[in-house]
Amino acid sequence: MSKTAELREVDPRYPVGKFKRPEKVTPHERMAAIAELASLPAKLSEAVEGLDRVQLDTPYREGGWTVRQLVHHIADSHMNAYIRVRLALTEDWPTISGYDEKAWAMLYDSAAPVRWSQALLESLHARWVMMLESLDESQWSRGVNHPENGPVTVEVATLLYAWHSRHHVAHITQLREREGW
Repeated sequence: MSKTAELREVDPRYPVGKFKRPEKVTPHERMAAIAELASLPAKLSEAVEGLDRVQLDTPYREGGWTVRQLVHHIADSHMNAYIRVRLALTEDWPTISGYDEKAWAMLYDSAAPVRWSQALLESLHARWVMMLESLDESQWSRGVNHPENGPVTVEVATLLYAWHSRHHVAHITQLREREGW
């Protein structure tokens, strides 16, 4: 394989690259992240549109979650993120608890229809975006203490979950592309 081909080959675990925690965030970057969060429900719906049961139960990569598990994971993760941002805005740097996302993905309700999590995400993201659009400058620097990741500001969490949205939608769209669905 040539060097050029190697550079173009994407790690299937990180189809949009790994999240890079910024040192400084501009208001434009914040607004772009909010727009990404606002667009996630529609992009996710488009990504899973027309997939049948077998396709939804296909892993996006060898050893990875199924499309169905990914959709439910996004809902689980974004519910946690939304609550964490609310805690950051109402408490003084609370220490949050983590959760075992792999164990959550194996719980029985991960076999539920994807439309349940899609509906949840539509409402959740509408509220999340509404909240983020209302923040004043001081609120962006509020945050939480994450047991594994240290201090996380509302600003960084917003960029992280915009990335997370792109990241998992890309898992699904790249699987569809590879499989010709």
